Amino acid sequence: MQEPFRDPAIPISDRIDDLVRRLTLEEKVGLLHQYQAPVERLGLGAFRTGTEALHGLAWLGPATVFPQAVGLASTWDPDLVRRVGEATSDEVLAFHHKDPAGAGRNVWAPVVNPLRDPRWGRNEEGYSEDPWLTGVMGAAYARGLRGSAPEILKNAPTLKHFLAYNNETDRCTTSSNLPPRVLREYELPAFRPAIEEGVAVAVMPSYNLVNGRPAHLSPLIGEVLRAWAPDDLLVVSDAYAPGNLTALQGYHDTLPEAYAHAIKAGLDSFTQDDDRSEATLGHLRDALSRGLLAEEDVDRAVRHALSIRFRLGEFDPATPYDDISDTVVNCPQHQALAREAARRSFVLLRNDGLLPLDGVTKVAVIGQLGDALLEDWYSGTLPYAVTARQGLGERCETVFCEAVDRVTLTAEAGPVAADPAGGPLSVGPGSDSGEFDLFDWGGGAYALRAVATGRFVSVDGVTLVNDQPGPNGWEVRQTFRMEERPRGTLALRHISTGCYVGAGDDGVLRLVDDADQALWLAMDVVRSGTDQAARLAAAADVAVVVVGDHPLVNGRETEDRMTLALAPGQDAVVRAVRKANPRTVMVITSGYPLTWTDDEVPAVLWSAHGGQEYGHALAEVLFGDADPEGRLTQTWYRSEQELPDLLDYDIIASDATYLYFRGVPLHPFGHGLSYTTFEYADLRVQLDGDLVRAQATVTNTGPRPGVEVVQFYTHQQRSRVKQPLRRLRGFEKVRLAPGESRTVTLSLPVPELAFWDVTRSRFVVESAPHQLMVGRSATDLRLSARFEVDGETVPPQSGLLRAAAHDEYDAITFVDETKVDGDAVRSDAEGAWILFRRVDLSGATTCVATAGSTEGGMITIRRGDPLYGPALATFPVPRSDRYAYHAITAALADADGVHDLYAVFENDGVTLARLDFGAGA
Repeated sequence: MQEPFRDPAIPISDRIDDLVRRLTLEEKVGLLHQYQAPVERLGLGAFRTGTEALHGLAWLGPATVFPQAVGLASTWDPDLVRRVGEATSDEVLAFHHKDPAGAGRNVWAPVVNPLRDPRWGRNEEGYSEDPWLTGVMGAAYARGLRGSAPEILKNAPTLKHFLAYNNETDRCTTSSNLPPRVLREYELPAFRPAIEEGVAVAVMPSYNLVNGRPAHLSPLIGEVLRAWAPDDLLVVSDAYAPGNLTALQGYHDTLPEAYAHAIKAGLDSFTQDDDRSEATLGHLRDALSRGLLAEEDVDRAVRHALSIRFRLGEFDPATPYDDISDTVVNCPQHQALAREAARRSFVLLRNDGLLPLDGVTKVAVIGQLGDALLEDWYSGTLPYAVTARQGLGERCETVFCEAVDRVTLTAEAGPVAADPAGGPLSVGPGSDSGEFDLFDWGGGAYALRAVATGRFVSVDGVTLVNDQPGPNGWEVRQTFRMEERPRGTLALRHISTGCYVGAGDDGVLRLVDDADQALWLAMDVVRSGTDQAARLAAAADVAVVVVGDHPLVNGRETEDRMTLALAPGQDAVVRAVRKANPRTVMVITSGYPLTWTDDEVPAVLWSAHGGQEYGHALAEVLFGDADPEGRLTQTWYRSEQELPDLLDYDIIASDATYLYFRGVPLHPFGHGLSYTTFEYADLRVQLDGDLVRAQATVTNTGPRPGVEVVQFYTHQQRSRVKQPLRRLRGFEKVRLAPGESRTVTLSLPVPELAFWDVTRSRFVVESAPHQLMVGRSATDLRLSARFEVDGETVPPQSGLLRAAAHDEYDAITFVDETKVDGDAVRSDAEGAWILFRRVDLSGATTCVATAGSTEGGMITIRRGDPLYGPALATFPVPRSDRYAYHAITAALADADGVHDLYAVFENDGVTLARLDFGAGA
């Protein structure tokens, strides 16, 4: 007789209940690791969470490689992003059918962290600095991954990384400071659409802490994420993150305590120790035996873990996707889709009329990226590669050079030479003089390629060898920094290890720890890359200089970048080429915004690393077969100096992202030129119940067909709080023939105009005038109209005030009130303060402060000003343990009425959880 859990006619929730009842406690514990143990007596096979598929299937062999995620988003086409997700999902399933153990169906994509700061090492993995646009694109990709069958998942998408994760620097120990408004208005909205629409069925917490609490222990997992989800939501840990709870983060003393807390907070699957699950399961068993976990806690997690297996159809006799085979992998349809996605992702940043190219017979293709396609860490293995040189070479005559310096390195003992067999580098009088090509990847990172072998210098153990195709791997061992030494010499420092390049008695180059043992090397240029490039450019009709980043160098997972500047060596090539041939196109290929020094380049085109069909797509755009229809999804700043500190997550206070940035960017959010021109007219806005309806007419006024991304923004003109300067509310992509017009509409629900009211911990729509704007980018807004919203007036606050729900602050850090839930604030300096605007003290005679400090301290309540305002109450804070608080009562000076109140910390290290002005009212 068939068990009920195998009957697809029964509701899934009942089937899960039936299976959970049949499992022993030990069997249930075995399902809480990434590598879920089989239960042979019930016919349950092994199951593994986690297959990487961010822009194509990764790590499992050749598969279709699409543009990086930030490039897919630059298409501003959710349906295209969905189709890429669908193709990727087909290939994941094809690999799974061929190798079920090697290719799991819980897919760890998409990444929906808003791209707050372009210095983040993983910038290319996300979609946009705008949370709404991120949510739209993330939901589109997830929808493609999950498949179209209503009840059965093709694959199970997982959103990464919850929460407030935009730094690789000390990522496991830093805490992201999130005021309530930033949390509710910026971070959470990016995750909501995919979860609420049911297209993402799992979430991965991030490595960092948020307001002092590890993200893997966040109460928001249960309070917010699972409240959004229409079905069970699986929560999987990031790799080795559970172990950090006691190790790097020291949040708990023992792993049984930490793992019990994680399960109770909502974690269902431990990605720890790769496929070696026994230690993790042992800690969970200890937690159960010590009473830290109850069986019902395990049941809840097991239910979530089993839910996606049921929805994947594992226990059904058949699914709609059983016939997908490996014939779909890199099939012609997917190749065409890769080409379409790459073509539509190109953003034309500048054009003085040089583009599209016309009447060109000879093109000089120049640059380190001119004849190379690079894979990032989460990229698939390229099945083939159409480079810029190849793509343009199919259209006209091309000449090419990488434009890198060819150099020799000479020590006091003699020249450095490369082993022709790819073995060790050596130095000495008997060595033949070796030549190396020097690649500048920016941020002071260089790679050396031996001319004798065409292979890159790497480190094998501690020995320098020349046997690699380029920078590669999780631990990139092929990059070096140059440090100045006397008499014009330099020392090479290996970036991955921090060690220096020295030489043994046998002359073989090896890493040494001591800087004093580093070889002093004279570097002589035997062929100048800029001179070679200039000569080549001068003899061509047009020069196309392809510059950009290496996805594994100067910014990647585990490494942020400190600068946005194009690598100096590449920047010099652009200047030299443009001087040699004014008809120069700079093509930027990068996973983040860049800056450069030559402001006279006539045409600049950008894309992310574009996948296998990059070169074909580039040629189609350069020669005008297609209009450049990409638009930026991030602000391109003029310098990293315009950015706040990398760890400052408060975009409101720091005026960060296009929402609050008050400067003039190099290129604004939403920017992108066309080969034609557009005119906007007849903007009309009306309030229709709970909808704001707007429409405008867009006309192609140029001589060519073109694509326009019509963008709608709003700005609230009066408010109790600081409002965004503009916020994207909708967009429409239109294709127009010359002279053609189209009416574009926006339908915006009034509740979406709400902001988070810290005084009442809820969203509120204020009664206020708003401006609706429409145009080509966040700063190129062609038309605007005003409309009024009849909403609420936020009343004065009174009674209990939570310290974390203040209006403004200075020199404070957000911390965890308890290990389980709640936020508090801690002073970082003497004189730190938090501000509560418009507090009604009518009838209040006392105030109770709930505070603590390991060293003791003092808090003063001042009216109107943190320095000179009259003191209304003073609270001496006794010494206490970290999570022990004292309720300290103080009499209030006479201050009837509504006032702005400052809680001033007279000492650093004082934690305040709340103030209660109602106790003596």
